[in-house]
Amino acid sequence: MRRIFGSLPFREVILTVGPAVVVVLVAFWFAAQFVAPAPPREIVIAAATKGSPYYEAAARYRDALAESGVMLKILETKGSMENLALIKDPRSKVDAAFLQGGLANERDAPDVRSIGRVFYEPVWIFYQGATKLERLTDLVGKRILIGPAGSATAALATRLLTASGVTAESATLITMELPDYVAALESGKADAGVLVLAPEARTVRRLLASPTVRLMNLVQADAYAQRFPFLQELELKEGVADFAKDLPPNDTQLVATTTALVITKDLHPALANLLTQAAITVHARPVVDANGEFPIFQRVGTFPRTDDQEFPLSSEAARVYKSGPPFLQRYLPFWLATWIDRLSVLLLPMIGILLPAIRFAPALYSWRVRRRIIYWYRELKKVEVEVGTHSDPAELAAILHQIDRIEEAVNRLPIPLDVANQLYDLRGHIHVVRRRMMAFKSPPAHSGHRSRVTAQATAPQVQAQVVPDQKN
Repeated sequence: MRRIFGSLPFREVILTVGPAVVVVLVAFWFAAQFVAPAPPREIVIAAATKGSPYYEAAARYRDALAESGVMLKILETKGSMENLALIKDPRSKVDAAFLQGGLANERDAPDVRSIGRVFYEPVWIFYQGATKLERLTDLVGKRILIGPAGSATAALATRLLTASGVTAESATLITMELPDYVAALESGKADAGVLVLAPEARTVRRLLASPTVRLMNLVQADAYAQRFPFLQELELKEGVADFAKDLPPNDTQLVATTTALVITKDLHPALANLLTQAAITVHARPVVDANGEFPIFQRVGTFPRTDDQEFPLSSEAARVYKSGPPFLQRYLPFWLATWIDRLSVLLLPMIGILLPAIRFAPALYSWRVRRRIIYWYRELKKVEVEVGTHSDPAELAAILHQIDRIEEAVNRLPIPLDVANQLYDLRGHIHVVRRRMMAFKSPPAHSGHRSRVTAQATAPQVQAQVVPDQKN
């Protein structure tokens, strides 16, 4: 490139390289339309109140994301119902949320995508009295606590009771805050109560230890799990809550919903990918409480689960579960890997257009040079034709002036070395035509006719010399 363009006038360089530059710039502009914007540096997640399982999980995600330079802002809420409203509302600026299973599905929230199911939330059914109850149908005619009004617990309890034929017409459904369950059941103000809480929750511990309250062994637990795919059958082993007091006194069948970690479908793909990685990392680590004990239903490797029955799995999450982190993120910091990945779209015009354009520019210039040489050959041919048709001295002088003009123009041509031989051929042919011109201008007196005939006879030979090999 430098050998060809190094000594050329600026105008020649522009006319030669300009088209290639324009093509490359257009290609880059077109490719840039497909470059994803840079990911935000913050994710907002709707959790619950401090100390709740949702909030604690979000705090662990926050620590994992901070290692990649992304801040997770935890929004305290009243629980899954508020989380659902926030994740569905684009004006809330909430990017992710925890949702209790059974609360909603894709039909209710079409713009929500799942990262996976992240832990169990057992459904506890406590009842008061000595009579053994084993089915939800046994609660007909009872006073039943179903959780705070408008809560996810109340929604799930109502759904399970209705499926079992227990409705507001056949029983008394009471909304109440969960911490008040213990007093209501022990005092006889309620006959049963449905809770959705972690086994380590203080309310669950108090109810298990109460001498007048019993935990229902739900004998139809597997049937409920089969009918409601968001439920999972669990078994609470005898004594696991308190070995000294043997609580519960028997193996107890429960159902549990699974909590979904969901995102908006508009969350930047890089952040959805990173949040999935954080969930996998967090749930691969054991959780140990202050007493050195592990959660009853939480085991390393159990979560996150991809078999979400209510929301479609995010494509980025599916990619992480299948192949792990993106290749570049395995070796580079998140932001650098993301930047390179975004710009990789521009490699197509760079490889597919820029490199051929670089090779095309010298060829274009060579073509322009050969075109000019051919042009001056054409002009020289016109002069040569006129040499044998004019005898007037003034006309011959004009023809000689044309030859000088052609020679002067050719001498000013900027010619690269690879076509310099054609330039010298053209100069030689100019001299041939000039010699013929001079022969016509001053012919010998005794051989004028013969010289004219000889010149006409030799014209084809000169013509053969003048016309260049256009294949060169």
